[in-house]
Amino acid sequence: MLRSLKLLLVLVLAVLIIAAVGSCAGNADLPVSAGMGPEPALPAPKDSLLPLVNVAKATGWRDDETPIAADGLAVAPFATGLDHPRWLYVLPNGDVLVAETNAQEKKPRGVIGRIERRVMKRAGARTKSADRISLLRDLDRDGEAETRTVLLSGLTSPFGMSLVGDRLYVANTDSV
Repeated sequence: MLRSLKLLLVLVLAVLIIAAVGSCAGNADLPVSAGMGPEPALPAPKDSLLPLVNVAKATGWRDDETPIAADGLAVAPFATGLDHPRWLYVLPNGDVLVAETNAQEKKPRGVIGRIERRVMKRAGARTKSADRISLLRDLDRDGEAETRTVLLSGLTSPFGMSLVGDRLYVANTDSV
């Protein structure tokens, strides 16, 4: 008797989960082009039991392609092989500082935490965080950094920088 009750409970729970997930699916109400330009049309928000999350898989450029630039402009990598670059700051001498960081590791809490971890992993955000500021220098001014030096390390998710006078301020998630 107890075994059949457990089986029934599992079956009912599975049906409820499938129904909940299925009710979260949605289609776009507007074409992609409507969301572009100086006055994009945005659809009204919709309420749902579970949030609709479409996380793109993180991928880099292929060797033979770059993003498409506006007429008269070109796109080329200044530096490659960076570890989750989050923020750039150009110094007065032309050197470029880049904050390399990823989400801090945390133990997932419950079912929602496990789902969040899987979603973030798909987006490339579940790897060890570099937590550093790197200095990129374009020695010959050809638009490509020839040198890369770790300027600061051991930070906590750095996400902003500002040079004020001779002082460099770095915003971390836990300090400035």
